[in-house]
Amino acid sequence: MIENAREKLKKHFGYDSFRKGQEQVIEDVLNHKDVVAVMPTGAGKSICFQVPALLFPGITVVISPLISLMKDQVDSLKEVGIKATYINSSLSATEVNNRIFKMLSGDYKLVYLAPERLESRVFVDTLCNMDISFVAVDEAHCISQWGHDFRTSYRKISYFIKQINPRPVVGAFTATATEKVKEDIASLLELRNPEVYITGFDRENLKFSVLKGVNNESFILDYLSKNKKTTGIIYTSTRKTAESIYNSLIKNSIKAGVYHAGLSDEERNDMQNKFAYDDIDVIVATNAFGMGIDKSNVRFVIHNNLPKNMEAYYQEAGRAGRDGENSECILLFSPRDIQLQSYFIEEGGLSPERKANEYEKLRLMVDYCHTSTCLRKYILEYFGDFSLNSSCDNCSNCNDERELVDITLEAKKIFSCIYRMQQRFGSNMVADVLKGSKAKKITESRLNTLSTYGIMEEFIKKDIVDMINVLTADSYLNLTNDAYPVLKLTNKAVGVLKDQETVFMKMNKVQAKLEQDNDLFQILRNLRKEISIEESIPPYIVFSDAVLKEMSTYMPLNKPEFLNVKGVGEVKYEKYGEKFIEEIESYINENDLDVGSFRKRIYEDSFASDKVREGYKSNKTPTHIITYEMFAEGKTMDEIIEERDLKIRTAEDHVVKSLKEGMKIDIKRIENIVPKEYIGLIEEAIKKCEEDRLSPVKEMLPDEVDYFWIKLVKYGIVC
Repeated sequence: MIENAREKLKKHFGYDSFRKGQEQVIEDVLNHKDVVAVMPTGAGKSICFQVPALLFPGITVVISPLISLMKDQVDSLKEVGIKATYINSSLSATEVNNRIFKMLSGDYKLVYLAPERLESRVFVDTLCNMDISFVAVDEAHCISQWGHDFRTSYRKISYFIKQINPRPVVGAFTATATEKVKEDIASLLELRNPEVYITGFDRENLKFSVLKGVNNESFILDYLSKNKKTTGIIYTSTRKTAESIYNSLIKNSIKAGVYHAGLSDEERNDMQNKFAYDDIDVIVATNAFGMGIDKSNVRFVIHNNLPKNMEAYYQEAGRAGRDGENSECILLFSPRDIQLQSYFIEEGGLSPERKANEYEKLRLMVDYCHTSTCLRKYILEYFGDFSLNSSCDNCSNCNDERELVDITLEAKKIFSCIYRMQQRFGSNMVADVLKGSKAKKITESRLNTLSTYGIMEEFIKKDIVDMINVLTADSYLNLTNDAYPVLKLTNKAVGVLKDQETVFMKMNKVQAKLEQDNDLFQILRNLRKEISIEESIPPYIVFSDAVLKEMSTYMPLNKPEFLNVKGVGEVKYEKYGEKFIEEIESYINENDLDVGSFRKRIYEDSFASDKVREGYKSNKTPTHIITYEMFAEGKTMDEIIEERDLKIRTAEDHVVKSLKEGMKIDIKRIENIVPKEYIGLIEEAIKKCEEDRLSPVKEMLPDEVDYFWIKLVKYGIVC
């Protein structure tokens, strides 16, 4: 069964093997076992239900809250030859009925549903008359009130599943789930002895950074100036902030868009489409936007404000680098953001239990911003993943080269002050006492009579508060979970007071610099954009950036090589392969690249399949030499390509490669191809041009002179 799954993976998605965790999940699903799969964003959760859907006899229903994303997901499936559709509130009643009729007729293998549709008893009854083999619950954390995006409509899913006879296989999928949320998922969906898979929360390609005390707008403008034409998302907590940053970007000639709930549906769809189709580089959005974008080539995510909790942050930051390429996640922290998030909690109408839970999550999010330890390690351990022992070498804390500062003495002073204030006050009040503030609230409370009053008067208040925040993040202090948190000492602080432990602190920094792409990669992106416009689909559905980068590295020039690019399947090759190969060939010609060196690299590299390697091994005489010998013997190029079943460009490259390797050829053979009146012009242009590249030479010559003529003259006569 799993072998059939691998065949479907290669045929439709272009991969030879499954990623970590995928195969085990798929195998269990195909064996009719319920599963819970916690996989980080970009790890390929969708494959875990899309591949089984192709092998089950009936329909696979995918329940997802991502209404704005459904169309793109279905378009992506259609592009790789999979019959799919979606049903949500964006469709008219007539269109919904039409799609239901097609479902009954067996026209679809996958159907995406918004969970709200399950609130209609008539709709549920209609679905239950169909042959449903598999129900995949995406973003399954939405079913838990302890999750970061609780949706009451998810509670209808278990009823829907009960109505289906026979009961289908059920799979629950999420990128972020604490232990409590995982238990809720299995319980509330009423899964039957589910296999639980946690493939790890780590996204190794993401670099995490926290900046404190910066001018946010200045940082963002500076970052974008250093990373021009780079795709990214800037998250904000409020519409007002989103509009302000957006206007600033537009004034600085940055191709940007804005997205928030204050816009009309038409305006939001327009902005989202512009971002998906690469018409704009940066989208400034309130947090709601993250749930509706599946763009694979997002290179950075900047949080202008503190998110409400780690689950929300990791999901939003996880929008970066879904194609596996290196990307950045930067959080700009300001203490005033804590007040804003506290306001949201207070105004949320939550039960006392849930409110306390939200304050606890907010505190842990604040601790992330202040910790001096590895940021990745902090995130992973929040989700119960203790696989990272010390540092990741890919976050702003691990890469901070400045020396750690010993603040043991300052820590003792802070702990002593908190103890003498009877652990009844918050950070600002403690800092005021240590600083020696003469504020009325200090004198009226007689806190100015304490022995710790003014013992850190040489510091500015902000530095004292920063130290308190670091000590809290590193578990020397605890903050109570309420609207007005107070500081409490932990056992770890007692160890410092007893001279059993030393405390260090360092400031964080970040460098805004991303890798630059090569020229061919940009050419292929332009072609992808043209295709996306012609077919009215987002560019990343044609090919992801990761696929284009592999193409630009290996430069495949025929079908077997093209199919060995990860992410290219048979369907994609038939649709787009020739167009991309033509662009690659043109690039090789214009830059006079040695095609033979690429053949050698492909042959030696693990990129090549056994079939491709054997093809090169089996030719005892190099293929370009065979072509050259036929040409030298007097055969025309037309005769060679017909006899050898080659493309004209490949045959031309063979001849040129032979000449570059020192093979000689009768000048009359060249004159048979290049008209005599042009040979002199080409020779003169080559001598005038100081560059090795051929495109400047071609620009000096009449349009009818092609690159093959130039190469024949250059390597057969001039050189």
